[in-house]
Amino acid sequence: MYEHSTQIRVRYAETDQMDIVYYGNYAQYFEVGRAECIRDLGFTYKDMEAMGVKMPVVEMHANFLRPAHYDDLITIKTQLRELPDKHQISFYHEVFNEKKKLLTTGKVTLYFIDIATMKRVAMPPQFKSKLEPFFQTLS
Repeated sequence: MYEHSTQIRVRYAETDQMDIVYYGNYAQYFEVGRAECIRDLGFTYKDMEAMGVKMPVVEMHANFLRPAHYDDLITIKTQLRELPDKHQISFYHEVFNEKKKLLTTGKVTLYFIDIATMKRVAMPPQFKSKLEPFFQTLS
């Protein structure tokens, strides 16, 4: 399993009339978590595009357990729980507040798409080689 955490502060514009983070903003928080997770492995979305691959989101689920509020410092924990073996990759997210209370969980699935053909392809080998050590089992 590979895991990465990043922190962001909730901005006023991300809250709604109920004085909590608007639910639609969690997609952006998950995006920040994914982008920073990939960056921690030594890649960016631009790097993936340079390898000829785009990564569109094809599915997203979220469970809202507790609200986040303006000026909260939230931690987005992002996990890759399985090594992708085909054309898709799933990121699991957990959002915590400063008191370490779990606020939101989610799962986002993306496809690897060849830019030239717009067809699904396997994960780029450069990316896979960075992930493989985290998924090797001890015998």
